[in-house]
Amino acid sequence: MVGETGRCGSVYGGVAEPCTVILFGASGDLAKRKVIPAMYDLAAHNALGPRYAIVGFARTAMTEDAFRASLGEAAKTISEVGPIDPKKWDEFASNLYYCPGDYGNQEAYAQLAKRLAELEASKNLGSNRLFYLSTPPEVYSDIVEQLGRAGLARPSSPESWVRIIIEKPFGRDLASAKELNKIVLNVFDEKQVYRIDHYLGKDTVQNLLVLRFGNGIFEPLWNRNYVDHVQITAAETLGVERRGGFYETAGALRDMIQSHVLQLTSLVAVEPPAAFDATAVRNEKLKVLQSIRPFNLEMVAQSIVRGQYAPGKIGEPVPGYRDEPGVNPASKTETFVAGKLLIDNWRWAGVPFYIRTGKRLAKRSTVIMIQFHCAPHIVFREREVEPNRLVLNIQPDEGISISFGAKRPGTEMSIGNVTMDFSYREGFGDTTRSAYATLLNDCVRGDATLFDRGDSVEAAWALVDPILDVWSATRTAKVPQYPAGSWGPRESDLLLEREGRQWYNP
Repeated sequence: MVGETGRCGSVYGGVAEPCTVILFGASGDLAKRKVIPAMYDLAAHNALGPRYAIVGFARTAMTEDAFRASLGEAAKTISEVGPIDPKKWDEFASNLYYCPGDYGNQEAYAQLAKRLAELEASKNLGSNRLFYLSTPPEVYSDIVEQLGRAGLARPSSPESWVRIIIEKPFGRDLASAKELNKIVLNVFDEKQVYRIDHYLGKDTVQNLLVLRFGNGIFEPLWNRNYVDHVQITAAETLGVERRGGFYETAGALRDMIQSHVLQLTSLVAVEPPAAFDATAVRNEKLKVLQSIRPFNLEMVAQSIVRGQYAPGKIGEPVPGYRDEPGVNPASKTETFVAGKLLIDNWRWAGVPFYIRTGKRLAKRSTVIMIQFHCAPHIVFREREVEPNRLVLNIQPDEGISISFGAKRPGTEMSIGNVTMDFSYREGFGDTTRSAYATLLNDCVRGDATLFDRGDSVEAAWALVDPILDVWSATRTAKVPQYPAGSWGPRESDLLLEREGRQWYNP
C-alpha cells in the first residue's frame, strides 16, 4: 500500500490497488464532463487498478443500463481525453454501477453499503473505497454525515483505506469553511480528505516546483534581490453561460481568487520543502498564505479592483453579464478581480504580486509572469532595454518562455528583445493528461501533495473575507463595467500604472 504522503508522481506509473469509487452526483454535468472521462482515461492506461468498480449515486432515478448509456453518449463529445476507444469503453462501462437515492436519506446509504459489500465480494475488490463528491456544495454536509452514520467512513481493516474527494467551493466564507471542516473532520481523519483544485493537476503548475527545485539556475534568482514583481492572470473568454444563478451567489473573488489564484500564488512564493511529500509541501504553502499581508478597508480601496463585463464582441457580439439568464438586471456581482498582494517575509518583502482573473476577457489564458529587475547600469547607447521575463503558460498552450536582450544584426550596437520558448507538446509529444485524471491517479495511490489541507483552505478564506466585508458594506458603490473582449476595466490598468508597471497580456 502506498503511504498517505508517498509521492508517486503524476505519470500513470506503478500499480494501483483494487478499489471501489463511489461518485456522488453521478448524473450531473461535472461528473459527465470531467470526472467520468478522467476515470476512463485512467482505466484505459491500466492505472485505476487491476480490478475496480465505479458506483454512481444521485437523486435521478435510472437503471444501471441507462446510467451506462448516458455516460457513453456524453463521452463521445469529450475531447479532453482524446478519441474514445469503443473496446476500452465497453470494458470500462462494464464496471459502472448505479444506486439512486436522496443525499439526506439514511436508508439510501444502507442500500449503498449493501451494494458495495456485494460488489467487493463478487469482484474481489477488497475494501478500499474512494468517495467523490461531485455535487452542489450545499449537500456536502449531508453526504459526509450520512457516510459516518452508515459506518462507511472508516477502513474495515488495517490494510485497507477509505478516502474522500471534495470539490470546490469549500465554503463560501471563513465561517462556513470552518463549519464544513468541523463536520468533515468529525467523520474523517484529515489524512483521508482530499480537497481538489483541478488547477494543481496541470503539468505546468507542477513543473513550477521542478523548475525551481530541480534546476540550479533559477532558485538563486527567486527572491526580492532579483525579482521586480510577479503577475498571475487567469483569463476566460466565456461568460457565465447557463450558470448565472450560481454565479450571482459566488462571483469571481470566491470562484477564482480564493482557490485557483491563491494556490498559484503560494506555489510561486513557496520556500523549498524539506522533502517532496504532502506534509512538507503543504506546510510551506500554508506559510505563504499566512505571510500575505491582511487586507483592511484602506488596502481594499487602494489595491483591489472589481469589474463586470458589459456587452461586447468576442468573435461575435455577446451580451453583458446583467443580460445573462438568471442574473439580476441590477446585479453588482463581480466577474473580474485584480489585486496587489504583499508577502511579508524575507524572500519576498517589497515584491508586489499582481493577480487578475475575469470572464469575457480578450483571450483564454492562465499565465504566471515573473519580471526581473533591470540591469543596474546600461552601458550601451540604447537606454531602453526591456526587462527579463520568465513566463509560465498554464493553459491552454502549456509551456515556458524566457526573454532577454540580444544584439540586432548590423554595425550598430542595437538591442532587441528575444524569447526562448519551451512547449510541452513539442518537447514531450501530445502525452499530457487531464488535470482531473492526474489528481485522481494521485488520490487512488494515497498521495495528497497536490490537494488542499483544511488549514490552508481557512487561511485563504481569511485573506478573502475582509474584501467581501468591505464590498458588502459599500453596496451602493459602482462596479466598473468593461466591454466583453477587453482586458478588464481601466481601473485595473491604473493599479499597475501608478507604480510604473503594466500588465503582461499574453
